[in-house]
Amino acid sequence: MLLPPPYCAAAEVPALLRSRGFAAVSPPGVAELAGRPLPHLQALAPSWDDLPPDTYLKDGGRYRRRRHSCFVAEGGRLEQAPHRAHWQPVEYNALHGGMQRWFEPMQPDVVAQPAWSGLLLALAGIASGLRGAQPWFIEAHQFRIDTTDGIGRPTPEGAHRDGVDLVAVFLVDRTGIKGGETRVFDADGPAGQRFTLAEPWSVLLLDDERVVHETTPIQPSEPGGHRDTLVLTYRAGGFQGG
Repeated sequence: MLLPPPYCAAAEVPALLRSRGFAAVSPPGVAELAGRPLPHLQALAPSWDDLPPDTYLKDGGRYRRRRHSCFVAEGGRLEQAPHRAHWQPVEYNALHGGMQRWFEPMQPDVVAQPAWSGLLLALAGIASGLRGAQPWFIEAHQFRIDTTDGIGRPTPEGAHRDGVDLVAVFLVDRTGIKGGETRVFDADGPAGQRFTLAEPWSVLLLDDERVVHETTPIQPSEPGGHRDTLVLTYRAGGFQGG
């Protein structure tokens, strides 16, 4: 049995991020945050069917496909940054930190959608509510974790922080799998909560300084099982790695 997320109203997100470091929002709430009808967000989903394999997995797995692009939000405007490698320090990603990982960029017709810019700018406003108005350096990751080899690991690095200010984990699709439980813990203590994102375009928002997070492995419940997510990270001062 799946544990339901502790959904909050869109208007409650800033207060919950300040008080406990995370907030979960239902698909209608995400549409409200983005200022776009939910079908406009759902129209982005087919692009997850065209993700190249992630060739950097150090555990030898073949279960992850992804694309990665970067953006800068400032003054209510969103601009795509020149394509760059994804880099994290080993302090935040012990498995893949310290590597320059070059992934294929997101498709131009996806990032050109008004729903895309509306979503990223809305979360930039939430980040500014946490840390103050400033430019936000955004990394966008499209992930598909599949079960072709019997098991897929959404977070092979384990419970972690991302080294940013705000993290958003959107569930885009969940088909033919079991597992994939989300776990959020206080960074400085044992308190935590666990639940499963199961509704397309539900989201978990995280104050990355306050909490660590992970998602448990998935296994197939039917052929072709997979889990699609969109992960957006917001960082003040520049992209990681300079």
